[in-house]
Amino acid sequence: MRSTGPRQLTFALADSPKGDKDRVPRDESRGKRYLLHTAKGNGRTDPATCTTVADKGRLLESVASAANLAQALLNVLRNKGASGVDGESVEEVADYAPTLLPKVQTALLQDTYRPGDIRRVWIPKQGGGGRRGLGIPNVVDRWVQQAVLQVLDPIFDPTFHRSSHGFRPNHGAHTAIAEARRHLGEGYRVVVDLDLSKFFDRVHHQRLLSRLGQYVRDTRILALVKRMLKAKVVMPDGTKMATEQGTPQGGPLSPLLSNIVLDEWDQELERRGLRFVRYADDCNIFVRSERAGQRVMESTRKFLERKLRLQINEEKSSVTSPENVHFLGFRFSIGGGNYVKVKLSTKTKARLGAKIRELTPRSWGHSLKACFEELNEYCRGWMGHFRICTEEGASEFREFDAHLRRRLRAIIIHQKKRARFLYRHLVKQGVSPKQASGAAYSRRGIWHRSNRPGMTKAYPNAWFVPHWTSLYDLWCRANPPEQVSDQLTLWSM
Repeated sequence: MRSTGPRQLTFALADSPKGDKDRVPRDESRGKRYLLHTAKGNGRTDPATCTTVADKGRLLESVASAANLAQALLNVLRNKGASGVDGESVEEVADYAPTLLPKVQTALLQDTYRPGDIRRVWIPKQGGGGRRGLGIPNVVDRWVQQAVLQVLDPIFDPTFHRSSHGFRPNHGAHTAIAEARRHLGEGYRVVVDLDLSKFFDRVHHQRLLSRLGQYVRDTRILALVKRMLKAKVVMPDGTKMATEQGTPQGGPLSPLLSNIVLDEWDQELERRGLRFVRYADDCNIFVRSERAGQRVMESTRKFLERKLRLQINEEKSSVTSPENVHFLGFRFSIGGGNYVKVKLSTKTKARLGAKIRELTPRSWGHSLKACFEELNEYCRGWMGHFRICTEEGASEFREFDAHLRRRLRAIIIHQKKRARFLYRHLVKQGVSPKQASGAAYSRRGIWHRSNRPGMTKAYPNAWFVPHWTSLYDLWCRANPPEQVSDQLTLWSM
């Protein structure tokens, strides 16, 4: 079950010199049906029923149960993701699930499973500022990690602090922003904005395993997690590197392990009576004065460095006002009374502007319908996160909508190729010859002409409504007037 050169799936199927691939045809529907049927089985032990540390001494059987493994692979299949160093795709592993699952189950129970190497991938950080390293395990290894996660998460999640919102059931960016608004509304209006430097690369293995051992007495689980942490990393140039610390981003288990490590920090902040909101390695602590903020910054730095052996990213951390904070893509401002406004952060607006330019290039070579489809898909997904902006923040959506409509008009001008073609087209749209001439024959560039009266009359705002749902309309649908009114009443109390 280890992949250091050959494909890991081939290893798992190697009952004969040629492997089972030659005698078991790939059957996508059969693999999916098998997983769905097995996931509904009765052999899965619910770790949430283990109420004492002693009960948790045989968790490996829960991890290796057929139902748990089947559900784990279904979750990995749903999340998709890239291949690891062995080149196996998620779909390929799922197709061979009827043969693979019993072998993975046996390997786990007989302690013969060994994680494969991890593929290092570099991606640019949002907003610039360098690269972020991701560690992509093989699909089989992601499968096993997901199986471990499904057993450990119900044990650890109830122990986490209520102000930890990242990678947790029933928590997320929206609950984090709601709690931050509450603290600000109660008068804690100086923010200690903390960002950890290369956190996932600096997790101390022994300290993490020690924290795991406080709730998990099954030493086989601890040994399994340790092997996962120690898996070698294959760099883009093919160089292999030993892993002495860190938990690579990219595996299903990594977020839970990060929360286990940082929960010690959460409990320390609670012990000090501080109000805070943490999402993964981003943490905001709310205090009443600049002086208190500086004291908290210094004491937190000492705790992280001496106790957890982590470092603060000095460039991204500061004691500041809510307006200067970039937290999960949002910024705050204080209105009348205790009302806290939620707006887009400066970085978020810059990224949105860049994405709009990417989706609406003037040289768009396809139909407008295709452009609208891509825009609608992106805008709906984007609004799923940013719908919690308040009315003041949503007003910025109108500016982006106006900019988008102008870019779409510029595409229409470009697609008409020649000025006389555009002129005839505008006249057919009901534009006066004078206005059509001003838009078609102007010596100014396309961007200038896209806002001439001839274009805005032929393509008014109402023309776009059947084709594209604007950001502001999406926000209004997510925030009906009665809901906004209730929020205003709540935050004015």
